[in-house]
Amino acid sequence: MAGVLVLGCVAAFGVARAQSVTPEIVQIVIAGPRLSDGEIRMVTAVYKPPGDRKWPVLIYSHGRSGSDLDRRGIKPPDPRGHVRYWLQKGFAVVAPIRPGYGDTGGGDREYSGVRYDIFGNCWGPPYFDRAASAAATAITATLDWLRRQPWADTDRIVLAGSSMGGLTSIASAAANPPGVVAYINFAGGTGGDSGRAPKHSCGSEEMAVLMRSYGKTTHVPGLWIYAENDLYWGAEWPRAWYRAFSSGGGHTEFVMTDPVPNSDGHLLLARGGRLWTEHVDRFLTELGF
Repeated sequence: MAGVLVLGCVAAFGVARAQSVTPEIVQIVIAGPRLSDGEIRMVTAVYKPPGDRKWPVLIYSHGRSGSDLDRRGIKPPDPRGHVRYWLQKGFAVVAPIRPGYGDTGGGDREYSGVRYDIFGNCWGPPYFDRAASAAATAITATLDWLRRQPWADTDRIVLAGSSMGGLTSIASAAANPPGVVAYINFAGGTGGDSGRAPKHSCGSEEMAVLMRSYGKTTHVPGLWIYAENDLYWGAEWPRAWYRAFSSGGGHTEFVMTDPVPNSDGHLLLARGGRLWTEHVDRFLTELGF
């Protein structure tokens, strides 16, 4: 019983500490898609544990919405959410707001060409490689910025993201950038619409082809986590994407969790902490964190 009380106190302390964290907001310069576009200043939130030392870094990539209004509303993650988990693990968290979103603004560089009609039919050829490549440029710029920060242990960087951010992490890891030792994909993908086409996204076959190509080049370990009740992809397509990635030669671990209670499983990272933390705990331990 005493052990339970101690753990409860530690957890409560961690919660209070995370709630009191105010991120530092910085601007990271990222090139425009064309030379004539000039540079973009990418608004980025930086969360650091207390103390003065070099911290391993988690680069978090947010998701995407098909709505212009929702994309403009993207904010830095709440430190009371999954950021708290990483701070308690001794990671600094760097969360860029990619071009086309939130206060960074700009045009939608990550549009894949997928459209749905009112009946849930797919229109437009999917260009998922183009969308993922555009998103990955934000991670490249963030890595370049990190290498100039005295507090960052740039030999121990982990990439993680949810939905489009999960795909962004996969695409970025496939380039094996220096210092990136692992990546975690939460519910990764793009092209889905949980309202018009629940559990069956447009271009799922093309996504499998893209994942196979990433599997051919990725050398860092990865963890893919999806929930059984994901209304964007369903339960079977993520498994198919994982098989395609593995057939390309990529070595990663796949986890399909139980359904996220009382929610769309696509919100696994935000609402399914009890389902994913044990797997991420183990993954980080195996990496030596």
